[in-house]
Parts: sequence; C-alpha cells; structure tokens
Amino acid sequence: MWDDALPSFLIGLREGLEAGLVVSILVATLVRGGEKGRLPQVWTGVFAALGLSFSFGAVLTFTSANLSTKAQEAFGGYLSIVAVAFVTAMVFWMRRNARNLSGEIKEKVTAALALGAGMLVVTSFLAVGREGLETALFIWTTAQTAGESTGPMVGAAIGLVLATAMCWGLYRRVLKINLTKFFTYTGVGLVIIAAGVLAYGLRDLQEGGVLPGAGHYAIDLSGSIDANSWYATLVRGVFNLTTQMTWLQVVAYVVYLAVVMTLFLRGSRVPVPKPAPAPVAAMPVETEPAESAGRPRWLVPVAVVAVPAVVAATVIATSSGKQAAAATVSVSPTECGKGFTAPQPGQQTFQMRNTGQQTSEVYLINPDTNAVYGEIEGLAPGTTRALVATLGSGQYAWRCVPTGGKAVTSAAVTVSGGAAVQAVLPVSEEDLAGPLAQYKQYVDAGLATLQAQTAKLAADLHAGDLAAAKRDWLTAHVQYSSLGAAYGTFQDFDKAINGRADGLPKGTADPDFHGFHRLEYGLWHGENAAALAPVADKLAADVTGLRRAFPTQAFDPADLPLRTHEILENTLQFELTADTDEGSGSNLATAQANLAGTQELLDVLRPLIAKRSPKLLGTVDADIARFGGLLKQAQQADGSWTPVAQLAPTLRTTLNGALGQLLEDLAPIPDLLEIRKSA
Repeated sequence: MWDDALPSFLIGLREGLEAGLVVSILVATLVRGGEKGRLPQVWTGVFAALGLSFSFGAVLTFTSANLSTKAQEAFGGYLSIVAVAFVTAMVFWMRRNARNLSGEIKEKVTAALALGAGMLVVTSFLAVGREGLETALFIWTTAQTAGESTGPMVGAAIGLVLATAMCWGLYRRVLKINLTKFFTYTGVGLVIIAAGVLAYGLRDLQEGGVLPGAGHYAIDLSGSIDANSWYATLVRGVFNLTTQMTWLQVVAYVVYLAVVMTLFLRGSRVPVPKPAPAPVAAMPVETEPAESAGRPRWLVPVAVVAVPAVVAATVIATSSGKQAAAATVSVSPTECGKGFTAPQPGQQTFQMRNTGQQTSEVYLINPDTNAVYGEIEGLAPGTTRALVATLGSGQYAWRCVPTGGKAVTSAAVTVSGGAAVQAVLPVSEEDLAGPLAQYKQYVDAGLATLQAQTAKLAADLHAGDLAAAKRDWLTAHVQYSSLGAAYGTFQDFDKAINGRADGLPKGTADPDFHGFHRLEYGLWHGENAAALAPVADKLAADVTGLRRAFPTQAFDPADLPLRTHEILENTLQFELTADTDEGSGSNLATAQANLAGTQELLDVLRPLIAKRSPKLLGTVDADIARFGGLLKQAQQADGSWTPVAQLAPTLRTTLNGALGQLLEDLAPIPDLLEIRKSA
C-alpha cells in the first residue's frame, strides 16, 4: 500500500501547501487590516472549493465505473494526460511565483474588498478550487494506476494533514520554510511521477484502441522479473514503470522527462529579482449591507457547498441509469428468469439467485440464435451472484441449466434504443467433433513419424555414433513437441517420454529419470553411447506403446480450445527461460515446434473461430508470423540454434514480448469455443 501512497502523499503535500498558503495569506491580510468580520466570506469560498473538488472526484469514480472495459481504459488514459498537463503547469507556476505569492494575494484581497463581499468569496474559491480540482484528478489517476484506492487515499490524506499543519505554523510564525527550495525539490519529484503517469495514460489509450502499438514492446522483463515482487511493485507504485512497456510509452517517458526536467531545473537557477516594496495602500472600508430579511447567515455557505454535490449526484445518477435498480432474477427449472423485465441498453448488472435445489449454470442469450451475452457457472442453491452484461437492441432471455437436468429458457424481452452488441455463439460437443477427428489424425500420423525417429536414435547409440545421435535426438524431440495439444491425453506415457528431473530425489542421477531429457543430459554431458543405448531403447519402446494406445485413449473435445493457449503458455514458462535445458541449448527449437503445434490446432478450429470473431484470426496470424520470424533469427545457417542464455538481450526481450502479445490475443479463444449447453 505504501508504495502506492507516495505519489499521492507528494501531490497532497504540495497542493495542500499551495492552497493553505493562499488561505493563510488571505486570513492574515484581513486580520491585520482590521477586517476580521470578512473571514466568513473567505471560509465560504474555501468550503465551496472543497465541495466542488470532492464532487468532481465522485463524478470521475462513479461515471467511469459504468463504462465498458475499453471505454474505461480510454477514459482513464485521457484523464491521465490531462492530469500530467495540470501538474506540469502547476510546478512551473509555483516555481515562478513562490517568492511573490504573498504580495499578489494581498493585492487581490485589496481589490476584492473594494468590490464587495461576493468578490472575496470568489477570490478564495478560485485560489483553493484550482488546487482542489488538480488534487482530485491526480489522486484519481494515481488510484487507477495502482489498481486500488486505499494507498493513494491514505497518502493524500497524510500529505494534506501535514500541509495543513505547516500552513498553521507559518501563519502563527512558529515555522520558517524556504518556499522556493521546497517547491523546487517537490517539483523535481512531481515531474518524475508525472512522466510515469503519462506513460501509464498512453498505455491505457493503446489498450482502449485509441492509439496503436499496444503489442509492440520496447521493454519486456516479464520473463525475468516477477511483476508482483516487492521491488517491482515499489517501482510501479512510485514511478509507474512496469515490466512491460511499449515503444510509445518509453519514448514519451524519456522525452517528457528530458524536456520538462531540463526546463524546470534551468528555470530554477535563474535569479528572480526581488520586487521593490509597494507602497501600502489603505484598504477601502465598505459597509456591509444589512442582512436581508428571511436570509440567514448560513444560507450562502450551505448553498455553495450543496450545489456542487447536487450536480455531482445528478451526473452520477444519470450515468448509472437504471443499473443499480436491476431486479433479482431467479434461476431454477420452474422459475427461470422470474423478475426479468426489459432493461435499459448499455452495461447492466443482474443479481442472479438460484431458487432451485440444484447447482445451475445460467446464460443470458439471444433466443433466436442462442448467442450468449453473459454467463454464470456453478451457481449453488440459495446463493446470489452478479452477472454484468452489455445490452443493445434485440431480444434477450435467460437459459437455466441445472446440473444433470434439462435446460429451461425464460420468456424473451425486447431492448430497444441501443447499439449492436457482439455476443458469443454457443459451441456444442458436436461442433468440436470434426476438428477433434482431424486433430487426432494429425497426432496419429505424428506418432508414426516419431516411432521411426526414436528407433533411428536408438540405432545411432548402438552403433556408437554420438554425433548422429545428437542430430537425431533433436529431430525426434522437435517432432514430439509439435504434438502438444495431446499431452493431457498421453497420460503416463508423457512422463516416461518427456519427463523432467525436477522433483526426483536424485535429480538427473535418479533411476526414474527417463526419456528425451535423460538422453539430452547424457549426450551433452559426455556419457558414452553404451550407457545411453538402454535409455534410447526404453524411449523407443514407450513411443511404440503410446502409438498403439492412442486410438483408444479418451480425448476431451474441450481440450482443443484450451490448448491453443496452454501450449505456448508452457513455452513462455519453460522454453524461453531455458528451464528445461539439459545441455543441448535447443529450447528455441522446441519453442518453434510448440508454435507449429499451435498453428495446427488453430487450423482445425479456424472455421469455428471465424464465425465468432473473424478479426481475431487476423490478429493471431500476424502475432504468429512475428514470433516465428524472431525465432528464425536465433537459428544459425547450419540449422543449429542459439541457446537462450546466449541470445542478444534485445532479441530475448523482443521474443518474450512477442510471445506475451500472442498469448494475450489467444486468450479469448477458450471462452469463444467453450462448450455450452443449449438444450
């Protein structure tokens, strides 16, 4: 929490001190000029500014919560840019005006007194309101960056309390501060923080689809640094720097920091001539008008504080629409959809309560096409869970599917006035039967090839040809790695064929260490052919056994969509980190085989994906081409592969980033092709 609190603490301290100095000078000027009766006008303006600031923060928080995910990203991105602009202007203004702040405020007070009570309220309102709005915006932006509000709110509160105490000390003349140095030092800190907020805001705009380049990473340390570690969290919280940053983020961060910091520090060195003391003018004393009949003294202060709150509440209520008032909808075989009435278009939250006796699944569907707009799985009897869905014009109904029971569909309701909303077409086991049959043919043919390759590998070792054994080991291992989607089906054969030494009592020397990785260790650690021949014989026998057993093994069709993401997830975890390397340095060859296996899966699933998200395939194909091209850069002219540890840092970072983006774009496929009950 404390790493997220520091930026807000700094902004609260600085902005609070700015606003407090203004108020202190206003009060001191009035007290010393014999105008203590005008102090309520100053406090009226101050409280009005505070009310406006809190209302502004509430509007930002509650209106953004009702936006779609992409709209929230764009909204947060735009406001981050605005916050950076405000903070940048603020640090330069205070650096320029810190020395002369008291004189300027006194002049404004004199002018306000001459114009009447209303102008004194306006003067204090504008002086404090500007700082309050900047503080609300920056704290909201910081909370969005941190992903939580506790740390930023605590930091801001501590900063504001400390600023209040400092202003009281300055007013009572028990504290002396060199304001020029104070605002220079805090300005440097805020410029650094603002650079991070700018980078974060641009990333939000990229993820919201406003700016391009979301998948083009200049920095990607996710493969070597845990983003949730204490030091990564500290850097992210204080500086808004993450383990993955796009080119746009990095360029904007560096350019902003270089230009703004240079101008700020250069300006802080320029001596500001001390202004000649102005002659003290007598304050014109204006008689206060008598209090109007029927208008109590508290009316104006209460009104100026209440009006912003009422306006904010109106904006929030308007943006929320009828979402908060969504009725509870029943889920059961006999009451499916009870309580469901025609909702408003836009994002809506439904409270789904299982009033039946069985755990159920529930889907919000288009009754004509069975397209799914939202779903809850495993809703236990007597429990309630929220389902959030975005609705457009069209027909909507609920489908309740009790465990082991028959699906029940509610009466349909019509929503009008909204834009078209994309839904997910349901997938059944029958839909996946064809792709599954094609993929099983691919695996069966691959196992036949693998059987011949492992037999040749064993023959190499029986002949004492270690060089040929190394070549044939890589060929066979790459072939096996291209069958990744079937790993879950291979059962115990996979452990025997491709098991690792991790977790074994004696590691690589353990007698239960078999298969490809045991051979790899021996071939690249100087073991003789005679010692490795029995290991190769067992590998060949296990592959033969797998080929015979595979046609009768159960292959869950739901595994196909899952494996489109899981294969390359393992590649990122094990191959691009060289975690599975036992000496051959061939992790990138394995990664290329995993990519080929993923492409085969996508090919058999392509018709189903195209009907549900045609644009997704184009994005994924481009990601695959990019990652495959980067892998080829690591392959030598003679066909050998550069070990991961010997890759150029830039290429390794780019590989991790490209695979990370590919995984991000593959992530929707398991949900798109999830088997859903429709009857």
